[in-house]
Formats: sequence, structure tokens, C-alpha cells
Amino acid sequence: MNKQATAIALFSGGLDSILACRVVAGQGIRVKALKFVTPFFDYGLLAREAQYRKKIREKYDIDVEIRDITDLYLQMLHDPPHGFGKHFNPCIDCKILMLTEAKKLLDAYHASFIITGEVVGQRPMSQRKDTLRVIERDSGTDSLLLRPLCAKCQKPTAAELAGVIDREKLPYCSGRGRAMQIELAAAFGITDYPNPAGGCVLTDLNLAKRIKKLYRQKDQVNRDNIRFLLVGRQFRLPHGGWLAIGRSQEENDAILRLCQPGDLVLKLNDRPGPTALLRHSRHPADVSLSAALVVRYGRKIPGGPLAAEVKMTQDQTDTFLRSTPLPDEQLAGITII
Repeated sequence: MNKQATAIALFSGGLDSILACRVVAGQGIRVKALKFVTPFFDYGLLAREAQYRKKIREKYDIDVEIRDITDLYLQMLHDPPHGFGKHFNPCIDCKILMLTEAKKLLDAYHASFIITGEVVGQRPMSQRKDTLRVIERDSGTDSLLLRPLCAKCQKPTAAELAGVIDREKLPYCSGRGRAMQIELAAAFGITDYPNPAGGCVLTDLNLAKRIKKLYRQKDQVNRDNIRFLLVGRQFRLPHGGWLAIGRSQEENDAILRLCQPGDLVLKLNDRPGPTALLRHSRHPADVSLSAALVVRYGRKIPGGPLAAEVKMTQDQTDTFLRSTPLPDEQLAGITII
């Protein structure tokens, strides 16, 4: 066995990808894990990559690196060749894109093959046996792609045929059950691992509707608008304004981080309330409506006045507007994204 062999791993951070890395590393292979991110999944890791890499190294003994594929992903999402899942999720083309990018990096990491944590039968759309074959074919990774958790129910890969990987020492996992994976994790001394979860907002019913609607306006599809779309309560205002209102302190902070030149930030000046961001309009009616919405969702003071002063900041210049909360009957007439 060539103990200097290197594999690139697609790393989701879930148990299966953790185990795939450990199983292959257990055969003396150097594994370089790649965590691909977009605004639809795990994008926040870009701001704390060092901490994330340290955590994964300490918990699972895996060397991981984060790669941002947003631009490629947004383009693919316009027309994924294999279509969408239940909502706006292009699961098959998502995996094809990641594998295609991983293949491009083989030389850079001196790697000879790619591994994933996929298990035949675990996901109804993207992990059927026939679909797995399509993914290999369309990503150009046929013979390069080893799925170590279910390799025994697939044809041998180049790494196995060359003796770099001992096929007989690989586990056999299949279907939606996790008994074998949990047993494997215990054997590696891994007890703290994530529960199964989608993790991708494109599989979320409500968020997928938002994103699909934005994609009908092709000129508005970009990284900044997608990130903006995924935060808080979202409104389209009568004169072209696009408003996001935070529903928690975490969302308030996220909205502030998304502020661009020309955006208008709105906050209550005299009592606690949400942070809002108005984009694409300075029409007085949209500004007034935004202020009324901020007051509506602000904290109510028992016995106190309904009206509140709203502080509005644009490009470091503050103005103030006293506003009453938007009445229910007017809210019904606003387009909620």
C-alpha cells in the first residue's frame, strides 16, 4: 500500500462524511477534507474558518478547508440539468458541481482520488444507486470517486484496483438506518456528532419559495441579494423598496452586516425593537411604510404610546421620523416575500 497516497473528501460535517474520512485515513491515506459553502448552506463558516478547522481537527482528527462556490452555484441554480427536488433544491446537480470542483483540485493537493460519505438508499433523490452513477458520470469522476461507506455494493474504483484501498476492510452501509454508522463511530471513539439534518435552505418550504421568486428576476440574482433574502421578515413595498426586518438579536446583527452603501437602516430610537434594512428605494412612501412596520414589530409598552421615534441611518447620516404602527388592514395589502 502506498502510504503517501492522498484523497480529497467532500465534507458536509455530518456523521457520514466524518466516518468516510476516518475510514480512509485508517488505511494510511492522507485525507484533505473540503467544506464547500454557499449562502444556502454553511456560509457563516467563512467568517470563522480558523475556529472551525481547529474544532474539526480536535474533535474528529480531520484536516478540513472551506471553499466558497457561491458564484458557480448561483449560476447552476438558474437551470440545473437534473431539475429540482420537492422544493427548489437541485440535489443531484449540487453534488455534481462539488465533485467537479474537487476534481479540479486533485493536482493542487497531490491527490489521486475523491471520497464522499454517500450511502446507497439513504436519500430518496440523490443517493439512489442509479443516481449515484449519474453523478459520477456527469462530474467526470468515474473510477476516481470512492464512497467508502457503501463501496462494497458498487463497482471497484481505481484506488481499490490499484491496492491503495483495501476493499475488504471497508464497512458496508446501506439504506436510511444508521446502526452501522453509529457502531463505526463508537469504534473510532466518536460520540459527539451532529444529528441528521438537511442543512440546506433550498429544502425549506418557505425559504425555497422566496428564492424561487427572486430567480424570476434574473438581474437581481447575486450573492448580496441572496444573503439579504434569507434574513428576517421580508417585504416588497409599493414603490420598489425591499425591506428586511429582524426577528431576533441574531437576525438584527445579520441585517447590519449586510448593509451596503445606499441602504437605509431603521431602528426604534426610544424603546427596544427590531433592526430593519430598506434597499432599492428612497421613495417617501416606502420610507414611511418601513418606519411604520418597524414600530409595529417593536416592543409594546403597556399603557404607553403606540407611536415611536424611528432612527434612520443612510451612509452614516441619521434622520428621525415619528411613526405609528402599521394597522392590520394595511399590512394585508403589502407583499410579503
